[in-house]
Amino acid sequence: MERLDQILHMAFEQKASDVHLTVGVPPMIRINGDLKQHGEELLTPEDTVRMAKSIMTKEQWETLLEKRELDFSFGIKELTRFRVNVYHQRSNIGIALRLIPTRIPELDSLHVPETLQQLCTKAQGLILVTGPTGSGKSTTLASLINYMNKKMRKHVITLEDPIEYLHQNHFSVINQREIGHDSLSFANGLRAALRQDPDVILVGELRDLETISIAITAAETGHLVFGTLHTPNAPATIDRILDVFPANQQGQIRIQLASVLIAILSQRLFPTADNRARRVATELLINNHAVANLIRNEKVHQIFNFMQTSKSLGMHTLEMSMNELIDKKIITREVAAPYFREMS
Repeated sequence: MERLDQILHMAFEQKASDVHLTVGVPPMIRINGDLKQHGEELLTPEDTVRMAKSIMTKEQWETLLEKRELDFSFGIKELTRFRVNVYHQRSNIGIALRLIPTRIPELDSLHVPETLQQLCTKAQGLILVTGPTGSGKSTTLASLINYMNKKMRKHVITLEDPIEYLHQNHFSVINQREIGHDSLSFANGLRAALRQDPDVILVGELRDLETISIAITAAETGHLVFGTLHTPNAPATIDRILDVFPANQQGQIRIQLASVLIAILSQRLFPTADNRARRVATELLINNHAVANLIRNEKVHQIFNFMQTSKSLGMHTLEMSMNELIDKKIITREVAAPYFREMS
């Protein structure tokens, strides 16, 4: 069996997004959203253990044995960085690696709404980027921070699990903290960040009540907060945040969220019609007086219809974005079809 670095070099050359190493099957490479088999030789338990140990420290290996799974990142010099999850499955070791480009893409190259450039100049509030795993949320957020870094003088603190893109200081000062290494949890890191004089805080994932509560408080107290959730659209994102809280707190949280929310960007990646790349379809909700009233008055279900009729205000639904990409022949209706049904 090839060494892991040989497989990763090959994946990089083929512009893969992910590599999966599982006992009993050959290495699998995801290219433009599709999994492709690499070679014929099946991975053995000894292969995956050897590969995992080749990229882990002794301490990381011991943590894996204790916790049964571990997230971390590493880089191959002059190649790229990788986000890694090593885990146990059926008493064997499995490895999932995400390739992270070393160069942070410029915001205007991602085909996300141009309105985001104006939104991230806000002094305070909450901007959420949502979507399923592998939809490009981390890349969008890194590009937003990079855009601010090149144009504004800000102190930016990021809380990530693990750190993916590495930022260099330009006009801004950026401190990147990795959960599990630099801080014990998102909640702990976020609480500490409030005492570190930040202008901007990026929370890699809003996972629980405590983290969400502190993030909303941070947005209320003069900070611009970015965060992600694994939700499919803007109304579902608002519902997810509210549902985290006990029923007796939801009324107050509705008022706070309606006040601090700036925007929710939801996104999905689709293979292009020529199958040579992937293109993002987006949904954008921008908070204004009407949206805030819907949130406060428990009418979140009406937000979808409001977005459909508010294109002049910079808003659109995922369905509108997909239809536009289909009309321009950038993606096919076949690849988008399941997502129309999902939203109907």
